[in-house]
Amino acid sequence: MGKHVFKLPDIGEGVVEGEVVQWHVAAGDEVTEDDPIVDVMTDKATVTIPSPITGVVSSLSGDVGEMVAVGSALVEFDSDAAAVSISEPGPSVESEAEPEPSSEPEPAPAPEPVPLAPEPSAAPVASSGKVLASPAIRRRAREAGVDLSQVRGSGPAGRVRHADLDAYIAADGAVSGAAPSAYSTKRTGVTEVKVVGLRRKIAEQMTISKRTIPHFSYFEEADVTELETLRQMLNASRDESQPKLTYLPFIMLALSKIMPDHPECNAHYDDQGGVVSRHDAVHIGIATQTERGLYVPVVKHVEAMDAWQAAAELQRVAGAARGGTASLDDLTGSTFTITSLGRDGGLGATPIINHPEVAILGIHKARDMPVAKDGQVVVRRIMNLSSSFDHRVVDGADGAALVQHLRRMLEHPALIFM
Repeated sequence: MGKHVFKLPDIGEGVVEGEVVQWHVAAGDEVTEDDPIVDVMTDKATVTIPSPITGVVSSLSGDVGEMVAVGSALVEFDSDAAAVSISEPGPSVESEAEPEPSSEPEPAPAPEPVPLAPEPSAAPVASSGKVLASPAIRRRAREAGVDLSQVRGSGPAGRVRHADLDAYIAADGAVSGAAPSAYSTKRTGVTEVKVVGLRRKIAEQMTISKRTIPHFSYFEEADVTELETLRQMLNASRDESQPKLTYLPFIMLALSKIMPDHPECNAHYDDQGGVVSRHDAVHIGIATQTERGLYVPVVKHVEAMDAWQAAAELQRVAGAARGGTASLDDLTGSTFTITSLGRDGGLGATPIINHPEVAILGIHKARDMPVAKDGQVVVRRIMNLSSSFDHRVVDGADGAALVQHLRRMLEHPALIFM
């Protein structure tokens, strides 16, 4: 049986190294040709690299989160085939999106809020003595009173799978009888999750934004009772080809309508060159939570859309981000970002600006509230708005003026279409 050294291949034009995001194999595993062995993230894409041969993995080079240079040894195999040094597998590209936009994109010097291409979620990494298992399995073990360190894992690197836990429970009888009381079992476990891949890119982007941008935040509430009436009426009369309207398309249209009066807020700031680029086009990034982390798909040229078009494009780019099919163009180029917490909207937040943009708007759940109107207490539909601005280039009065102008548009939605 010969030794085969597999080297990290050239996986993209100009790429010189890649980050190990997830290993699919461990030393001692038998693999067949084309079985996935590792996920690698570069500045261009995330790729799944398949095994070039059939054999047994004898050693791996590079821990999860470690950068590996193109051409350096990645995996060593034992195989009956003639011993060779392999470097040209043919990785499978999962996506060609890249760091950028933002749940929570931009042009100027090609901004990129939150990264990159879809990638498999990094599994918890166990240091010596730690048990590799998914959160679902850990929860099952807690509920059954099982110490996972006693369960023999059959997965890569000894990872505990559901079948392993089922077998242990069946043999040990750990589940017989009533489950332990929530108040009788102390929880002492610690799960270490290495910050790699997309999560690391998000962390870097947020650090840049908070370290370099002096944020100031501004809060307001808007009475969207009339907008809610309009929204329900349009949804009731829409045809099958038209998407259901939420508040977001109206807010996007309102922002595109008023941005010419607030050009300092629809901009990028190049703090290295000391230049603010104010954009005529309104490209709105929509912070979107996905299983892989926070993305910011972008709806381009909102100023040229009607409500149905804005809703359809929003649905398309957000769906692509969640499904892992978003293109680089879908995830870059925003000039202003909206972050919506939806049903979990709360009362307020201090959203972090999507660098190099200079402003961001947070919208919260609309709810019926008692308010004083014309000397009487009446029930109205109220939505809270949170915003943050880059105080280096946007004065407090200018940020407040944008939000107040937006509030008027939302409270009198006919203005959006005039």
